[in-house]
Amino acid sequence: MRLLIAGWQGQVARALVEAAPGCPDVTACAVGRAALDICEAKSIERALSGISPTVVINSAAYTAVDKAETEVERAFALNRDGARLLAEAAAKRGIPIIHLSTDYVFDGRKYDPYVEDDATSPVTVFGRSKLEGEEAVRAANPRHVILRTSWVFSPGGRNFVKTMLAQAAERSRVRVVDDQRGSPTYAPHLVTIILELARRLSKPGANGPWGVYHAANSGTTTWRGFAEEVFKRSAALGGPVAEVEPIRSLDYPTPAQRPANSQLDCSKLERTFRMRLPTWQDGVADCVLRILRG
Repeated sequence: MRLLIAGWQGQVARALVEAAPGCPDVTACAVGRAALDICEAKSIERALSGISPTVVINSAAYTAVDKAETEVERAFALNRDGARLLAEAAAKRGIPIIHLSTDYVFDGRKYDPYVEDDATSPVTVFGRSKLEGEEAVRAANPRHVILRTSWVFSPGGRNFVKTMLAQAAERSRVRVVDDQRGSPTYAPHLVTIILELARRLSKPGANGPWGVYHAANSGTTTWRGFAEEVFKRSAALGGPVAEVEPIRSLDYPTPAQRPANSQLDCSKLERTFRMRLPTWQDGVADCVLRILRG
């Protein structure tokens, strides 16, 4: 199984490359913009010809949620138009695509966790661009699996866990939003799902089931609860700890509105593929350990 992974700098792409050596049947080729610009059809063709993948994984995305409010064209160019070009090129070669999406396709006003068939209604440029990216992938390549995930964190890259540990190293108290609820997702856990899906989809004669699936760690919490779990795990390892002061979203205004509810119901993934991610607390424990031990 040969994987072409677009967006090599992202947390998921890095985790895929890290996990691949442990899978003897997998060759993972993560390529950045210099080798694969998903906004350029010729660049995509060169990468596909050079790598000859059995599955394409699109983790490339414009993820600067706040900047997207003013950099609208850039967000749509990558999240919608680039996703479409990559899916089209894969479809021409009969290659399935696994495309990563986000909880931001929802407006966050629902009380219960979101299921795949819930009405989408993004309230940010980032969310709209990702939703239109989903639609573009579906239209361009019938052999697609779209994975919506949320609150991704990992030992590498910029993310909430690393931010909390860095702030705790400098101050004794941190202010964290407590009125947004979601499912923190540990990138190394998510890639176990992606790799198994890719393995199944790359088998000769594989025929899906294609479609949209939610994939996040089990359980939910608020950003405050997330921070407290990070410090709990850090304290047990002798790492930095801070007191968490809960605040409202109104007390921490941002250019782009964050969904109050980012909870994703992942039961469809479990029913269809018999796959379930571990708890988000398990992810935090491993992430903090790896960060503190370098």
